[in-house]
Amino acid sequence: MKEAEKLLTISDLTVEFTSDREIIQAVNHVSLDIYKGETLGLVGETGAGKTTIAKSILRILPKPQGRTKSGNIIFNGTDLLSLSEQEMRKIRGNKISMIFQDPMSALNPVVSVGKQISEAISLHQKLSKKETKELAIKMLEMVGIPGGRYDEYPHQFSGGMKQRVIIAMALACRPELLLADEPTTALDVTIQAQVLEMMAKLKEELKTSMLLITHDLGIVAETCDKVAVIYAGEIIEYASVEEIFDNPLHPYTLGLFGSLPSSDGNKEKRLKPINGMMPNPARLPSGCKFAERCPHASEECRANEIELADTGEGHVVRCIKHSLVKEAR
Repeated sequence: MKEAEKLLTISDLTVEFTSDREIIQAVNHVSLDIYKGETLGLVGETGAGKTTIAKSILRILPKPQGRTKSGNIIFNGTDLLSLSEQEMRKIRGNKISMIFQDPMSALNPVVSVGKQISEAISLHQKLSKKETKELAIKMLEMVGIPGGRYDEYPHQFSGGMKQRVIIAMALACRPELLLADEPTTALDVTIQAQVLEMMAKLKEELKTSMLLITHDLGIVAETCDKVAVIYAGEIIEYASVEEIFDNPLHPYTLGLFGSLPSSDGNKEKRLKPINGMMPNPARLPSGCKFAERCPHASEECRANEIELADTGEGHVVRCIKHSLVKEAR
């Protein structure tokens, strides 16, 4: 794609947290691009650094524990890390919005859902009270909630309906980039499918780009154009969704697929879980961070830092043994 089509470019992003006098290396030299109209899936285990990347984009890391140590986050030609807090407020919820993981805690329990959406609109758009309310009602109806429920409170909505309210709030100002942090985790599979279908439809209507954070490869297959697999704060594989599913090259990515139940009804096929745990982010090992869990690891893997290697077709992988992984599939 042309450079002009890039919406967001993250370059060499490193994020640290200070906890009990330890330095937690949460995100380590991450680089990725999101193009206009594209959905990028960010996949990995809990604690891999996915949410930290999203919060870094919006600059809402907890203070004073979290800090961006290095890197650039270029959005529409502007480095977000160089902006003042006042300038960032004009971008949050307006140009870039975020759907948080837990709809139960993301809404204010003592303010009606309609007023919460109206507040998000009034922060960024110069509209009359009547126009603001009309737009909030329109957003509720767009996500499948009757406008007559504008004055109702969060406790009067189910989990799935709360998540729809959160999505309506996030999309109210028609952002260019939507950060969706596990948007369907708290929902049952039926409601999950409805929410994903609705998000895809709204994304198409509003021409919004999306960073989708998830651990569910099924959601990735249905929703994403490209996939970045993250492990211990590093991007370890990055490609189109078709390439990742048809030709996974990193042993961790292969392990994620091996942990999925069979879709062909084969009850004899056993799951192949990834043994072990992610390394302690306060004491990351030298060399490959996945080496202790990897069946192909050698002393060379443990001794040296592994760089991302381009294998062609825009498919990059952080593994010097990826040819062995390909043969073992």
